[in-house]
Parts: sequence; C-alpha cells; structure tokens
Amino acid sequence: MPADCSPRFVASDNTSGICPEALEYLLKANACDDLAYGNDSWTQRAADRFRSFFDYDCEVFFVFNGTAANSLSLAAMGQSYHSVICHELAHIETDECGGPEFFSNGSKLLTASGADGKLTPQGIERLVTKRSDIHYPKPRVVSITQATEVGTVYTREELLGIRAMADKYDLRLHMDGARFANACASLAASPAELTWQAGVDVLCFSGTKNGLPMGEAVVFFNRELAEDFDYRCKQAGQLASKMRFIAAPWLGLIETGAWLDNASHANAMAGYLADGLAALPGTELMFPAQANSVFVKLPPAVLARLRELGWTFYTFIGAGGARFVCAWNTTTELLDDLLSDIRLALEASHSNVG
Repeated sequence: MPADCSPRFVASDNTSGICPEALEYLLKANACDDLAYGNDSWTQRAADRFRSFFDYDCEVFFVFNGTAANSLSLAAMGQSYHSVICHELAHIETDECGGPEFFSNGSKLLTASGADGKLTPQGIERLVTKRSDIHYPKPRVVSITQATEVGTVYTREELLGIRAMADKYDLRLHMDGARFANACASLAASPAELTWQAGVDVLCFSGTKNGLPMGEAVVFFNRELAEDFDYRCKQAGQLASKMRFIAAPWLGLIETGAWLDNASHANAMAGYLADGLAALPGTELMFPAQANSVFVKLPPAVLARLRELGWTFYTFIGAGGARFVCAWNTTTELLDDLLSDIRLALEASHSNVG
C-alpha cells in the first residue's frame, strides 16, 4: 500500500462508525447508573418502542451480534431433529461457522438455489417433498434473508408466496434482517408490512449495519416461540450486564427516524455507485442494486490494483465478483474516487492486454 494511501472502506457497512443519533442516546444512558441485566429503564423503553414500531405486541430480546440472533432464534423454532430450509448463499449457511447447527443441537440446514439470492416457493416445496421418511431431518423452518446476501430484496408479494408455501407444509418463517432497514427503504414499506403482516414468525433485526456500535434485536411475532428465550440468551453469553448500552442506541435510531434515513442514504449511495459502474466499459453488474450492496465483475488485475490503492472489499461473499457496500456515512466523494480508480485500472489493464 502506498505510504500516503490510507484504507478506504467499502467492504461492509460494519466498518462504519456510530451514527450521531445512536451516539447521543448512548451518552444519555451513560449519564446515570441503572439496573443491570436488562432490568433497566432503557431496555424496557426500547422493547416497548419496538412494539409501537411494528404495531404489534411482539416479544423483543437484545443480543450482541447477528450470529447469536440467527442461531438462537432458529434453535427456538425447532428441535434438533428438524431442518431449516434456506438459500444456498444465506449467511446462516456460509458465514455463521456452524452456529445454527451448534445452538440447535444438530438441526440440519437444507439449501436451495434461486435467482438473485432468493428462495422461491417451488424451491421450498422441492426440499420438503424430497423425502418424508424418518431417516431424513424433518423440515420445520424456512429462513430468508432480507435484504439478500447479493443485495436484492423480497417484495411483499414474494414474502406472501413463501408464507403460503410454509403454511402448506406447517413450516415456521424466520427472517435474517441483517439489512432489514435497507429493505424497508428500498420498497417504501413499513416494518409491519414486511414482517408479521407477511407471515414472518421471527425477525433478527440488525442495528450494527444501520449505525449502532453493536446490537441486534430478536423480535418474536409468534410469541409462543419466545418461551424461555431469555434463558437461551443467558446460556449463550448474550445477556449483557449493562444491557442499556445495547438498548439505548436502538432508541436513537427508532425515535428519531434515523433507522430509515440511514438506510435510505446507504441505498442511494449504492445506486449512485451502480450507475457509475454500469457506465464504465469492462464492468458487469451481477445483480440489481436494490439495497446498499453492489456486486460487479472486474478483471483480476483491476481488483489487485484497487487493493494496492487501499480499497477494502470482498470477493468471496455472494456469488463471486467484487462486493462494495455503502453505509449511513458513505459519501459521493468517496465513491467518485473509487470509480475513478476503477476507470484508470481498467484502462491500464486494457493497455497491457493490447
């Protein structure tokens, strides 16, 4: 890396700092002492605010990260001899280090393909009906990712189609909402419209990718599934002694509307980047940029040059290619620099080939 070139982060929205609204509420929670282990006023207030946010009397739990949120909620949704149907690119399949299987004491993940990173009702049915004998792990849960691992979103109609198939085979519906806020912004849909109104039983709602320092909310719309979930969290090391520092920043997102502003900005930046890439000869967008991620095919020499210039990005997430992710604080200036470096690298690559 050149001495005068500091890293420029477009690898993930996890690299961004705390948004001002979340930080303000975090500092307010720090202004005085409060009870521990979630018995504080901030945690209760945040849980109540989530119920208003979704317009539903849901059960809400706060955990440190997405792996815990997904793994523990899936464990609560089935037994060890059950299976979970998900897309072959789903985070629970590719990036949770076996967490869902570990915390469920062995539930198997059954994967299906699908265009643009999405499960389909037909793909679900093929897995459910593949076998019905006692030697096969019985399908019990469908898990979908909203927005998907490749930056696309499930429409409300698609969600309802999946729910109908789940009902046909008595399956529960789990939503990995790592970028749920981005999906709401993309579809101009309310949180309720994309969850319980579409038949979602449990949502794992990420705040980390939306401007929080840490913290995910596990939201049970099917309250029966939440039985003893607090004990699961405790056993898994997810009960924060100073829980208010996880809960209070959520209030900063929700009460100010920053959750939607942050997501809308990140989506807009991804759209800006996608448009800029589409205008460059030698690039190929791999998926529609419907949320805050952009996937593009670039020559290996171009990828190497970008890394030399300090750009951070992934090439192993999704279906190959380079993934660029925009966050609540991404600027057009940063993206213009990226586009300029890509253009120059492409030109140099073409010259070398010539």
